[in-house]
Amino acid sequence: MHSKIQLSKEDLRISKPTRDEYLTKPKIPLVVVLDNVTNSYNIGAFIRLADAFAIDKVIVCGALTISDKKMKKASRNEAKWVCVEYSDNTTSSLQTLLDEGYSVYSVELCHESVDYTDVTYPAKCVLVLGNERKGVSEAALKLSHQQIHIPMFGMGNSLNVSTAGAIVLAECANQIRKKK
Repeated sequence: MHSKIQLSKEDLRISKPTRDEYLTKPKIPLVVVLDNVTNSYNIGAFIRLADAFAIDKVIVCGALTISDKKMKKASRNEAKWVCVEYSDNTTSSLQTLLDEGYSVYSVELCHESVDYTDVTYPAKCVLVLGNERKGVSEAALKLSHQQIHIPMFGMGNSLNVSTAGAIVLAECANQIRKKK
C-alpha cells in the first residue's frame, strides 16, 4: 500500500509513452485557432491544454507581440510537444482548414450561438477563441459553422479566454476521443 495519496512524477510516468513515442503518436484532429489573442499567459495556457488533450495543433493568428521566452515560460516548455503555427491572418488560416474538411466552431456569445454542451462535435474540428477584450472577430464568426457559448449563471458575462477554452476543449476533445 502506498504511504502517500498523491501520485509522484515517477508514478505518473508509468502510464505515459516515452518522449520519442509521444512525438510519433497520432493526435486527435482538433485544432485551436487563437484569433488575435495577445496575452502570453493565455497563449501558454492553450499550449499546455493542447498537450494535455493531445490535439493536432494550435494556430496563433494576428500580430504576435509577446516574446518567445515569455511564451515558453507560460507554457512550461510544453511547446516542444505541441505543433504551434503562427499566422498573420485568421480568415486565411480558417479557410485553409475549411478546405481540408474541418468544421469550425467559434466560442463567442452571439445571437445564434448555442450552448457548447448541446453540440455534437465532428471528428475534424476547429475551435476559434478570440481576443481578450474584443472576442472572436466578425470575419472569423462568418466562417464558422456554429457559434457556441458557455452559459453564465452569475452576474459576469464572460470568462478569461484560456478558462473558456479549457472548458470547451475538454468537451470537444472527449467527444472526438469517444468516436475512435
